[in-house]
Amino acid sequence: MALHQTITVLNALDSAYVNGEQVRQLFAAYPAVKVEVQKVEGEKGSTEFVKITIPGSKGKLGGGSAPTFGIVGRLGGIGARPSRIGIVSDADGAVAAIASALKLANMQTKGDVLQGDVLVTTHICPDAPTLPHEPVDFMDSPVDILQMNEHEVLPEMEAIISIDTTKGNRVVNHKGIAISPTVKEGYILRVSEDLLRIKEMTTGQYPVTFPVTTQDITPYGNGLYHINSILQPAVATSAPVVGLAITAQSMVPGCGTGASHEIDIAQAVRFAIETAKEFTQGICSFYNEAEFAQITELYGSMKVLQTLGKPAVISQ
Repeated sequence: MALHQTITVLNALDSAYVNGEQVRQLFAAYPAVKVEVQKVEGEKGSTEFVKITIPGSKGKLGGGSAPTFGIVGRLGGIGARPSRIGIVSDADGAVAAIASALKLANMQTKGDVLQGDVLVTTHICPDAPTLPHEPVDFMDSPVDILQMNEHEVLPEMEAIISIDTTKGNRVVNHKGIAISPTVKEGYILRVSEDLLRIKEMTTGQYPVTFPVTTQDITPYGNGLYHINSILQPAVATSAPVVGLAITAQSMVPGCGTGASHEIDIAQAVRFAIETAKEFTQGICSFYNEAEFAQITELYGSMKVLQTLGKPAVISQ
């Protein structure tokens, strides 16, 4: 069960005083788990990046060869103080990521150790700015997306689940969680059959996916519309990335308070945990390697979509 960890993390982050050190204290009882905190200043304030390392029994950190899995909690901020009081909807990505790490840490004490290492990253900012966006306002961030990717998308991650609140739109009209197609090196690939199976298993429902456009997988700052930042990790890595969206039937602004639903977040945690188990065992694939090789041979590299493109085009 992941609900206990989800509620524990929600209670810890729902504070005007929360910081990275308090997140570190959540893991004080787990000496095998390493938590690193780094404060970074931006043009609109500061945030604290958190990296949580859960070593595997056969992971590369211990000299083994099992795959390394990455979980990124993507958000602008966990709070928008002083304009909003309390934890905001946008915080769900951080809550889910940290709760996933806490569940994995607890599993280790009970003898359930994953084969591969799991790296969990996110950031903690209780007073982030807001940003006008259609159809509802976004949370902004005190640091830019390049800084986020630098601290959250790590070269050791061989596959990444990017968890983000994705409620401020009209294209995902479902309360719970949804997954994206796999994105790799500028290509939007088909939805992973393994991940569809895991989603069916962990939710007990038909799998729900959400549409991804070419704009969504390009970097922020190019003047194009993005559904949100859920697939921004894909611009900073050659590893396959899948977005795990926490969704709603109605449109909910990222800066809305009272909008975090612990059951939905716990669904995301369960999905992330089960994916981590299977991926680090080598029995879950995010994409078909032969098919990716073929599409690249037929149509060439799409890595240009991981860049800001041509300056002349952006300035128009």
